[in-house]
Amino acid sequence: MITLENIHKSFGSKQILRGLDLDVKQGESCVIIGGSGTGKSVTLKCILGLITPDSGSIKVAEEEITQTGDRDAFLAQFGMLFQGAALFDSLPVWQNVAFRLLRGSLKKSKDEAREIAIEKLRRVGLSADVADQLPGELSGGMQKRVGLARAIAADPKIIFFDEPTTGLDPIMSGVINDLIREIVTEMGATALTITHDMTSVRAIADKVAMLHRGKLRWHGDVKDLDHADDPYLTQFISGSPEGPIETLR
Repeated sequence: MITLENIHKSFGSKQILRGLDLDVKQGESCVIIGGSGTGKSVTLKCILGLITPDSGSIKVAEEEITQTGDRDAFLAQFGMLFQGAALFDSLPVWQNVAFRLLRGSLKKSKDEAREIAIEKLRRVGLSADVADQLPGELSGGMQKRVGLARAIAADPKIIFFDEPTTGLDPIMSGVINDLIREIVTEMGATALTITHDMTSVRAIADKVAMLHRGKLRWHGDVKDLDHADDPYLTQFISGSPEGPIETLR
């Protein structure tokens, strides 16, 4: 579903991606891990076309993204749960969820969009009476659920999750992880997640990809994480300051 081949990206003299290769199969949940500044977020932005790679090839559903004619139709394939939920404070919850359904190529009538929004809110465990509240009236966990409802509102083929449990307590993190796993499986969607939370990795991943210094360091099944013979991966998942990954002291 997503194929990256030899992707390079620099910002001025700073190299971020240095020949990244990655394949994510249709219906697969792949989680990208790695330290800060290793290129995880830049990778997502390159796939979405928000950043143009300096070189290399990116294909989504076997179509080179640089050759995509209808940008709106291309982006309609994606849903995204942003770090911190990223809700619009001035819009009621249902309009946040239905944001894409009220504009662009996916445009629905206001009544239909509201109905879909309430259905998606229920899918993430929120009642219909939340629909007319403002995001500021909700807890952090509820806001994250609203963000998840928005990500699935248009039934996308691909869903990106950017640090889905950041700022949540362990119990709510577990709830969000379970919801992500259930929904992705139920929809048959392809999922790509970036996170530092190893509990999330183990809960939602089929495959794990570790980036280090802009390259794919390790890629394999989540069940093989603890048995992989790679010192970089071992240091990262154990959180040890000792190992080949450079740390500031």
